[in-house]
Amino acid sequence: MDGNGRWAAARHLPRLEGHRRGAERIFDVVDCCIDQGVSALTLFAFSAENWRRPVEEVTGLFKLGEWVLKANLARLHRRKVRLKVIGDLEAMPDFVKNPLKQAITDSAKHEAFTLIVALNYGARQEITTAVKNLAAEALAGKIKPENIGWDDIANHLQTSGLPDPDLIIRTSGEHRLSNFLLLQSAYAEIVFTPVHWPDFTKEEFTKALSEFGKRERRFGMTHEQINHTKTP
Repeated sequence: MDGNGRWAAARHLPRLEGHRRGAERIFDVVDCCIDQGVSALTLFAFSAENWRRPVEEVTGLFKLGEWVLKANLARLHRRKVRLKVIGDLEAMPDFVKNPLKQAITDSAKHEAFTLIVALNYGARQEITTAVKNLAAEALAGKIKPENIGWDDIANHLQTSGLPDPDLIIRTSGEHRLSNFLLLQSAYAEIVFTPVHWPDFTKEEFTKALSEFGKRERRFGMTHEQINHTKTP
């Protein structure tokens, strides 16, 4: 969800106004996902590196997050959306953490759609924690190091039990992953758009899905092999 600050600066507005306008787009995109048959969406809301921003902006972001959750709880339940959070939620302020935990619990049985919020998240931190936990299990004799495979690693990531992303959309003209789902995105298609997040409408999301539909995902195979597997 990039470009809130740049969107605001271009209009001579405070950065937090850009974040507020961006927050209004979240459930529009969620609705579009559900209508288009997408089963899960991950939003990178706050990175582990975002603590470096000015204190007033960080505090404002947390208060905005609290408001967004309260304002959209009924909508979340009405559309049967299951809420998940990846990242270090325990480091967040109580007024953000506690309502989020309650919403996660209350929506756990919803199956129509999964909304995953990356909050205080960083892929390197996630990988480091997974490696430490696997090493501890190996030292305890619970697993042999030579038997460790990708499934073992995946099961120790915060996204365990969740699907890997098929498509990553990066808004606001940025062309990097910025420490986001580095292992899980190994085979993801990436669409870069110059559109700032507050201007990322349902139409823009549909454009990204259309671009994704044109991609040929080969997973190491050749074009000919892919076409052969598609032949009835």
